[in-house]
Amino acid sequence: MTFSLDTITLGVPQVETAHAFYTAAFSPGVVGDELDLHGTGRLALRRIDALAADAGTDPATSGFRGYVLSAIVDQPGEVEALLANATANGATVVKPAKKQLFGEFTAVYRAPDGAVWKLATAAKKNTGPLRTPVKPSETALYLGVARPKESKVFYEALGMSVDRDYGDKFVDFTVTGGACRLGLMTRKALAKDTGVDEGGSGFPAVGLTHTAASRDDVDALLKTADSAGARVADAAARTGEGDYAGHFTDPDGYHWTVAARA
Repeated sequence: MTFSLDTITLGVPQVETAHAFYTAAFSPGVVGDELDLHGTGRLALRRIDALAADAGTDPATSGFRGYVLSAIVDQPGEVEALLANATANGATVVKPAKKQLFGEFTAVYRAPDGAVWKLATAAKKNTGPLRTPVKPSETALYLGVARPKESKVFYEALGMSVDRDYGDKFVDFTVTGGACRLGLMTRKALAKDTGVDEGGSGFPAVGLTHTAASRDDVDALLKTADSAGARVADAAARTGEGDYAGHFTDPDGYHWTVAARA
């Protein structure tokens, strides 16, 4: 049994406004009420108060939310194109598109809903025509955690496989087809990497979802999460949409849903 980050749900002030922004920024497909990021995971949007209610917390949030989303593309011109799409639709540039010290070409922006996005490519120069629309080769979510090494042990217990491990500097996990990559850094290092002030408090306005193969898998994953140090509030149950789902909060406070679809 493997564990993957299949859907990232952002808490937003207005769903329709956020939907318009992300549609313009990434030209995603639509699957039900989720945005398909060109086969590299899915993005869902919910009112921030409703998402906070699911997590059993107050929706108030301020400053850096403790995580960064990232779109990985093939060449620098695609970073520039995605940044132009985002800023034309209300995003604020945090770091302009630029070649970094070790060759990576990146840009960072803050979306109108407050989420911070990093755009990146390992390529030093354009090698061909730009794709239209730009299609990320990978979508990632980097969580700011207290101790990456300790958080790594938690996610390994759930079934994730480590890809790169630099101890308490950086850890990420092997990405599976159709899912988002999950990475871990300290909150301070993550804020510094993206050029934002690390100060912030309250609800992070993000929810993470793993889609399990069966009800038995949902129950098994919740049991494993509980024994590995998560807080499991309630047993899994059937939702109003007919799914079978349960929830846990990881040791650093990030809220997960584990669901078997109807």
